[in-house]
Amino acid sequence: MKPSRAAFTLSIIFFALYTLATLAARAEKIIAVQLDPRPHYLVGQLKDSPLKGALEQCSEGPFYKTDFSIGHRGAAMRFPEHTKESYQAAARMGAGIIECDVTFTRDGELVCRHAQCDLHSTTNIVATELAGKCKVPPEFEPETGALVNGPEIKCCTSDITLDEFKTLKGKLAGIDPTSTTIDGYLGRTANRRTDLSATLLSHAESIELIRSLGAKFTPELKGTEEFVSFPFDGTDDGIPEFESQEAYAQKMIDEYLAARIPPEEVWPQSFNLRDVLYWVNNTKYGTQAVFLDGRNPSEMNANPPRKKEFEDLKRAGVSIIAPPMPTLLSVENGKIKPSPYARRARKAGLDIITWTLERSGRIVEDVLPTKGTARPSFYYQTTLDALENDGDVLVTLDVLAQKVGIIGIFSDWPATVTYYANCKGL
Repeated sequence: MKPSRAAFTLSIIFFALYTLATLAARAEKIIAVQLDPRPHYLVGQLKDSPLKGALEQCSEGPFYKTDFSIGHRGAAMRFPEHTKESYQAAARMGAGIIECDVTFTRDGELVCRHAQCDLHSTTNIVATELAGKCKVPPEFEPETGALVNGPEIKCCTSDITLDEFKTLKGKLAGIDPTSTTIDGYLGRTANRRTDLSATLLSHAESIELIRSLGAKFTPELKGTEEFVSFPFDGTDDGIPEFESQEAYAQKMIDEYLAARIPPEEVWPQSFNLRDVLYWVNNTKYGTQAVFLDGRNPSEMNANPPRKKEFEDLKRAGVSIIAPPMPTLLSVENGKIKPSPYARRARKAGLDIITWTLERSGRIVEDVLPTKGTARPSFYYQTTLDALENDGDVLVTLDVLAQKVGIIGIFSDWPATVTYYANCKGL
């Protein structure tokens, strides 16, 4: 039986309304990219060169979100890391992928923190009633009330429940362990800067927020402190929250499954190869799993891994490796070049992501003074001899993108990477 004209008309109307609703929902996820003056300043600092000329042509944009630009803990150069405000800033700066470092609370809930035990330096916990629950709580001299154990204070996510965690506020990382007051202990941020009070997030909340911002996900499963072992039972009910490392790794993936996030939008990462191989062999999210290689960059330059090491990773199912920037770079005749590590990893068929641009601050004031010292600036330790001014951060980025062939880079200030990536069509 043929449908009536009225039924046919109604079906057309329904389809049109559905299409409009879908488009409206997608439009809500479109975040206008707004780049601050910093990328323009860095371009201006470059010496006259083809790179400077090319980047100057892009000064007026337009700029768009790009997966090449990865928000490292959000936009942690100026916003408290792993907070709602930091993630929103990263999205505004065009980060197509945003990171949540994943650890867990006493009741086994996953939250976004860079380390299991950094609450004393990245939140206001020591100024709250929860300070007494810290692994090593603040101690005071009975008569004067002076803080006496600043260097030893340690506060962990596994000390408190999720509900308690959510009462805290994020702050720019940093403490003064020599202070004899709580305000002084927390007040390391320079007076000329505003220390924002920012909103902490559970891992599940970060998924919803990042999705609403139209970005993708790169959760890093963090390691545990030496005093935590599996099975982990942080509550009084005697039931382990995590039976094993594998259960911890699976719970992180389960939260993307529960949110119906497709695997192609997630890059799970870990410094623990065991985690990466678990995802590769047991989940649909292993195709883009990232093995973070944290070995010493100077040692990797002096004695690079043999190609077989990278080939073995590839055969095991690992497709992406992520060492720090200096591991991928060396200097020849005053020019920054791909390192042997970079060339061998690419030749073995591995894609490369790296970290972290804009992490060491100003090259002129924070990086160059470390030349010739026993402890040079970490992120530029293999390229110091080729750096002259702040603009050379863009030279570094250009070599990583065009000669090493990285597929993405973490940044504490994603605007710089977004500017470059848009200009170069990445």
